[in-house]
Amino acid sequence: MIKLNIHEAKTHLSRYLEKVEHGETILLCKRNQPIAEIKPLATRKNNPRPIGLAKGKFKVPTSFFEDL
Repeated sequence: MIKLNIHEAKTHLSRYLEKVEHGETILLCKRNQPIAEIKPLATRKNNPRPIGLAKGKFKVPTSFFEDL
């Protein structure tokens, strides 16, 4: 875990966000008191949705296809 004061985090935000992308957790401090934690998001498996997933769940009204 990396411990940073707010000034250091603002000055080098890009550098520290790269570390977060690689799994590091950052603890932001104000006057040496922890106020926030920045950590990587849990990755989700990106499964494609199957075709026909909502079939029969809704109906498109015929007015949808009329000219505006």
